[in-house]
Amino acid sequence: MKPILLDGQSLTREQLVEIAYGASVGLDADALKRVARAADFLAEQVRREEPIYGVSTGFGSNADKLLGAHPLRDELPGNVPSGRSLHEELQRNLIVTHAVCVGEPMAPEIVRAMLGIRINTLLRGHSGIRVQTLQALASLLNAGVVPVVPELGSVGASGDLAPLSHLAIVLLGGGEAFFDGERLPGAEALQRAGLVPVELSYKEGLALNNGTAQMLAMGVLAVHRLEKLLDTADLAAAMTIDAFAGRLGAFAEEVHALRPHPGQVRAASQLRRLLSGSTLADIPYHLVPKFRPWLPHSWDTDAARELRFDIGWDWVPSDQRHGREKFYLRFKPFRGGKKHQPQDSYSLRCIPQVHGAVRDAVEQAKRVLEIELNSVTDNPLVFPDKQAEHVEEQVISAGHFHGMPLALAMSYVKAAIPTLASISERRLNKLVDPATNDGLPAFLIGNEDGTESGHMIVQYTAAAIVNDLASRAHPASVFSVPTSANAEDHVSMGANEARHVLAMVRDLSRVLALELYTAAQALDLRRDMINAARDLSDRADAEQLAAKVQGGPLPGTPGREGFLAEVEALRAELAASDEFHPGAAVAAAHAAIRAHIPFLARDRALDGEVAAICRLVESGEVLAAARGALS
Repeated sequence: MKPILLDGQSLTREQLVEIAYGASVGLDADALKRVARAADFLAEQVRREEPIYGVSTGFGSNADKLLGAHPLRDELPGNVPSGRSLHEELQRNLIVTHAVCVGEPMAPEIVRAMLGIRINTLLRGHSGIRVQTLQALASLLNAGVVPVVPELGSVGASGDLAPLSHLAIVLLGGGEAFFDGERLPGAEALQRAGLVPVELSYKEGLALNNGTAQMLAMGVLAVHRLEKLLDTADLAAAMTIDAFAGRLGAFAEEVHALRPHPGQVRAASQLRRLLSGSTLADIPYHLVPKFRPWLPHSWDTDAARELRFDIGWDWVPSDQRHGREKFYLRFKPFRGGKKHQPQDSYSLRCIPQVHGAVRDAVEQAKRVLEIELNSVTDNPLVFPDKQAEHVEEQVISAGHFHGMPLALAMSYVKAAIPTLASISERRLNKLVDPATNDGLPAFLIGNEDGTESGHMIVQYTAAAIVNDLASRAHPASVFSVPTSANAEDHVSMGANEARHVLAMVRDLSRVLALELYTAAQALDLRRDMINAARDLSDRADAEQLAAKVQGGPLPGTPGREGFLAEVEALRAELAASDEFHPGAAVAAAHAAIRAHIPFLARDRALDGEVAAICRLVESGEVLAAARGALS
């Protein structure tokens, strides 16, 4: 990968993702001049014995304690001095005592993203870190040393103190780190990488561990993955619509111009593009047969006997058409798989409104993340060039470490993820339920012998994941737990929020994968059933097609002639039709699935297939196939 030049002002989400997955970084020369100016300014203030929080005072609830000339314990009998000044001891102790996270190590890409964020924000030149310390941090990243940072320990103010201390402690030769895939003591990892430990100077410990890097890194990576899943959700919905032979009017451009939420408009546009060219969507009701179980006498030719289903319609007698005469002038009097209604259920018709609202939540998060990427988030803030009478006007204690902007943005996304998963599961459920799937077989399997479950339990798994996602959607940001002897009496819990979102994104992808898996099966059945009706109509006469219609007058009874005339009209329309097919993008996605997972004609073990469809969604292969068809 091409190195990313960091300057503290122009880092993008895309660049951070590249850093997370292996790109090296360079440091802008002008930015380093700003860094040096702030460090020199702090050193001068210390020489003048000015009281500065976190530099010549303690931290947090110790802020009222000024540092003396030397450690008082040096006067104890037998005490061995550390050799560090109190200023140096303060910064080192801040790191080594704050590295107390617990849990499994964060993934390497998260830790690398945290390092990239920290380097970039320090380059703004308002933190007081020295150039050589910042260069050492960049060398750590570029050498591939990945500090071991356990998952749990940040309350999101003062920033991500504990996890960032795990980053910084390796710089000092402590803690643990991964290097070349091996977990090592921090000092050994530095040695193997050809690096040496750093001794911290004024405010450098505070500059290294006071900020929002964990929640920001996790938020950026979560949104990066979620953006692809938004398009995957639209694709899964489009495949389900084709499998339902659904109605497209609800996605019309003029409809969404009347309520132009940006995400909603985009989702509707996506659906129109994905379904472009479909001859299944908006098909006349009467052309869609309903499933009937296969029987040995279902088909009259050897080629037709290879079909795994039978099909049929119900005839609507003339005495049941009163008040509906105009409808039956347009639509022929047969009830098949599609109900005679102009609108689909909410999980289909309201896709733009639901998917679009989730898109808008993600857009809001992106806006917040992009601001945060080039913000200074430690404390106090150093303004070396400001003209002021007192140092308190140049070194200002503020609250930029507080993660609430990120926490609330992540809580919005956190609520949106189960919403997207839920509507996906509802569509999946409609596909397998014979009461709602518009004439498809129960659980999308023939089951003529009563021995098969088909996709029944696929819906159970989706339901379990949706419930789990919903139970995790409670915003962590609404429950502050005060810390540091109440000096830090309101915290954001933003790191927990972002950590939850990152994990929830993975589970969302699994629900969408299960919908695609099920929709592919349903699409095969729907397409093949309609085309079987077309093929039968092309080779048979009205009497032969009438065998597929229930409710008509029997041969030799009154009304038979009129009934056959209406069957003939159905036959002629089907026979004159081209072969029915989904939209081009849906067809390409379906083919990508079928390249790995065959149609389920009979029950078989599905565990490997479920794992495969999850991989196909996570890798983006199915989405890439659909995008290729649109380009």
